[in-house]
Amino acid sequence: MTAPFRRPLTRARQLVDAGLAPPEKLEALEAVAARYAVSITPTVAGLIDADDPDDPIARQFVPDAAELVTSPEERADPIGDDAHSPVEGIVHRYPDRVLLKLVHVCPVYCRFCFRREMVGPSGHGTLSGDALAAALGYIRDTEAIWEVILTGGDPLVASPRRLAEVMQALAGIDHVKVVRFHSRVPVVEPGRIDDALVEALKASGKATYVVVHANHPRELGEEACQALARLADAGIVLLSQTVLLAGVNDDPAVLGALMRRFVENRIKPYYLHHGDLAPGTGHFRTGIGEGQALMRALRGRWSGLCQPTYVLDIPGGHGKVPVGPSYIETSPDAERFTISDPNGGTHSYPPGTDQEG
Repeated sequence: MTAPFRRPLTRARQLVDAGLAPPEKLEALEAVAARYAVSITPTVAGLIDADDPDDPIARQFVPDAAELVTSPEERADPIGDDAHSPVEGIVHRYPDRVLLKLVHVCPVYCRFCFRREMVGPSGHGTLSGDALAAALGYIRDTEAIWEVILTGGDPLVASPRRLAEVMQALAGIDHVKVVRFHSRVPVVEPGRIDDALVEALKASGKATYVVVHANHPRELGEEACQALARLADAGIVLLSQTVLLAGVNDDPAVLGALMRRFVENRIKPYYLHHGDLAPGTGHFRTGIGEGQALMRALRGRWSGLCQPTYVLDIPGGHGKVPVGPSYIETSPDAERFTISDPNGGTHSYPPGTDQEG
């Protein structure tokens, strides 16, 4: 593991000086950093094995020259946020829920981020007071909105005071019943999850969920687990989101171990995302068939609590759909089915009269 650092590493030269990248790659790293934001927190730096050229933590956060290679199918806004943004800071893709992008900065910048063209110091920035008021006004005026999802950027980089102000505003909107935060903070900057922040996430009459992003079991170290316990002990429901990444978690044992770590920390596995078509991320993407094979490997071998839903966000803003493996085939007359079991066997349903019950 690397030596401890007191501040985030945000420049290519710092990564080289810290031993996270070889000196001969400095020029290439500087070219990537000029295009996409870089930040590695002390917690994440401490997880990286600098002696392993294939370290799965480093792969997620240390820039790579491959990020400057863009394929024709990739796009700056791969899931169509802009097409569904009625006012600044709001994405309203599904009828009963909206995204509220409070900030566009993060404590770390994932090299595979699907919003990499929007986040960072030179990204879309933090919502101004007037823009936030307009966004909250849109939520207040749209009675179909049942759930508000704070994302960005990472909403938990905002101060407890600002988060509390947003929650109190949402508390006054009767048709909003659920508030969800999507964040890497509990894992990559766990010290930020203190009593003040935990209290700021709660509001009278609202159910609060935190969706924790992690992609490898090593990310859930001792400090991260303590931060997650503070959230869970406060009655906040924890879910997970993971991105399927080549060279990080595209292995049944690794993915299963990650799901177990989630469950052990009172986090219900929620989504396993297929990699989005963000610019310069082709070296991370697997095939959908590979993802389906991984999900088959989890089913029947790992607890049902450890089964996320494998999803694809259809490019262009058409929504998120499950793309996991199918275990059922329908007969031509649509009256019988062939069911595959987790061990690869097939069975008729309803069972034939010549089969044992």
